[in-house]
Amino acid sequence: MSPLPRVLLTGFEPFGGEDVNPSWQAVSLVRDTPPDGVDLHTVRLSCAFGTANDELHAAVRDFTPDLVLCVGQAGGRPDLTVERVAVNVDDARIPDNAGNQPVDEPIAPDGPAAYFAPLPVKACVAAVREAGLPASVSQTAGTFVCNHVFYGLSHLIATELPLLRGGFVHVPYAPEQVKDRALPSLPVSAMADGLRAIITAALTTETDLRVPEGATH
Repeated sequence: MSPLPRVLLTGFEPFGGEDVNPSWQAVSLVRDTPPDGVDLHTVRLSCAFGTANDELHAAVRDFTPDLVLCVGQAGGRPDLTVERVAVNVDDARIPDNAGNQPVDEPIAPDGPAAYFAPLPVKACVAAVREAGLPASVSQTAGTFVCNHVFYGLSHLIATELPLLRGGFVHVPYAPEQVKDRALPSLPVSAMADGLRAIITAALTTETDLRVPEGATH
């Protein structure tokens, strides 16, 4: 009998004055009820430049996963967004949780300007939609710690672990975060269902779908 595929799933601690981070809330629900047929390991990353990548890389070394899926909060977005492109720049509009606020600094000085996600992004979006939830391909993961981790993971895969599959997913605010703000949100349980669908699609899709999921702006 072949071993189960090993999946590393990460979320973030709260940041920006929030009391919770729905990425970690959703990851915790998936940890409690993982998809069938996977060996799942979860890690909560610090919302801090440098530290977050150190924590992620340590978890990859310790767990030796087949798939890494990192999850972060994108307040204001209405759906689960599977990220297509990681860019090699830290440009922080606000300080991270350690007080760092890098501006126009490369994540990997020897790395390329960008990486496309080593993940079947369109198949993952389709799987979330098939589960009855909103999803789309995102062309930008921002330039804060989420993109920092996404690029760090992609660079690790490109330079050291070419057989590893990995990517990044952003989730919206949870309802409790927008009680006094007219912003979109999604129940955390729905986010968890979407992440389970993405994990399954990422593990079972050899060639990504060739369907239009681009943006006009």
